[in-house]
Amino acid sequence: MLKKILVGLVVILAAFVVIVATRPDDFRVTRSATIVAPPAAVFAQVNDLHKWQEFSPWAKIDPAAKVIFEGPPAGTGAVFGWSGNKDVGEGRMTIVESRPHELIRFKLDFVKPFEGTNIAEFTFKPEGAQTIVTWSMSGKNNFLFKAVGLFMNCDKMLGDQFEQGLANLKTIVESAPKP
Repeated sequence: MLKKILVGLVVILAAFVVIVATRPDDFRVTRSATIVAPPAAVFAQVNDLHKWQEFSPWAKIDPAAKVIFEGPPAGTGAVFGWSGNKDVGEGRMTIVESRPHELIRFKLDFVKPFEGTNIAEFTFKPEGAQTIVTWSMSGKNNFLFKAVGLFMNCDKMLGDQFEQGLANLKTIVESAPKP
């Protein structure tokens, strides 16, 4: 009887490992919002890392998180580092590409609670008197994240944070004095 239970557990574990191993290696989370402002106004808010805390949903989760800035305040080479509670973790983001009013690309290096490197992007598309802003993040799923993805909707969790950040960004940019 014990032998049958053990064999059954091994079969279940093997099936779990096979299912997890066949899940996608890559992930991408994307959300968009329409902001009533020209691309230059929206771009300026995102490209200046000193302004990130104003719209970042994670800044609200841990207002006491320690932040550091390195390099230029905005554009390629600007760095924003953070160290916070268990909900925001620790890491740094570096602007690796900044094309005015079009694109900002970041390299995200996470240290805690899990190590990892991802790419995040903001794109800015003019649409009449508005700008369609798209925030995305992509990266690789290791075995642990593939397994977690079986039980948690990571796209929804991270996507909800992006939606909140985009809503905050919309409020800030649309309420700013017009030049």
